[in-house]
Amino acid sequence: MSQMMVWSINLFVLSIGILVAGMIKPKWIFFWVKTPSRLQIQLLAMALFMGATVLFGEANIAKEKEQQLAKVEASKVIEETPTIEAEAKK
Repeated sequence: MSQMMVWSINLFVLSIGILVAGMIKPKWIFFWVKTPSRLQIQLLAMALFMGATVLFGEANIAKEKEQQLAKVEASKVIEETPTIEAEAKK
């Protein structure tokens, strides 16, 4: 699992945690705002969630490219590897 995928999963969990805690008491998340609203919490959680999905998608694309490159390299190694052929019978 790539580091980018780990970060995206952490961001998913963070966005869900912020949403739950903010819906209970918005002041817990926006402690510096005088009167925070639940809409602000929802917007923050939505932005973090969207960022996590984009990050996860990019990690999957990078993983697929890496796997394709590994397949190409493996096929080159297989083609270049010398083999012992059975002697032809006369």
